[in-house]
Amino acid sequence: MIKRLLDTRADGWTLLTRLMVGLVVFVPEGLQKLIFPSILGAGRFAKIGLPWPEFLGAFVGVFELTCGLLIVLGLLTRLACIPLIIVMVVAIVSTKLPMWLGHDLGIFHVAKLARYGFWSMAHEARNDFCMLLGCIYLLIEGGGRCSLDARLAARRAIGR
Repeated sequence: MIKRLLDTRADGWTLLTRLMVGLVVFVPEGLQKLIFPSILGAGRFAKIGLPWPEFLGAFVGVFELTCGLLIVLGLLTRLACIPLIIVMVVAIVSTKLPMWLGHDLGIFHVAKLARYGFWSMAHEARNDFCMLLGCIYLLIEGGGRCSLDARLAARRAIGR
């Protein structure tokens, strides 16, 4: 189980994907949810219609920050991607699908925009889909040669 979690055949350039996913998006987004909760954390979650916005805003912020840092380091990369994939799917369902439909979707409220529909949603969702695909890539491939996962896997192999 641990071997599969740490093992990676991806080359060193996977570091670029890790930096994009972790350092460029999730670390700053997680920090901002915690630093500016009324705008980007609980306040935004309440506006969208998510239940327990105070709890979820902080919870998601901590997960984005922690998992983003793990991905940057390449430590438990696959494991760190799982909660972030869930976060991205919820973000797409709660904020982008209502935009595409042009009306509320269950508990999720549509944002006030000048236009709605597929192209408006595609424009607003481009970052969400990039992060989702980046996390799926890292879940499949692992942290790559330039990761702590690769170092730990090599150390385990030598120790046997």
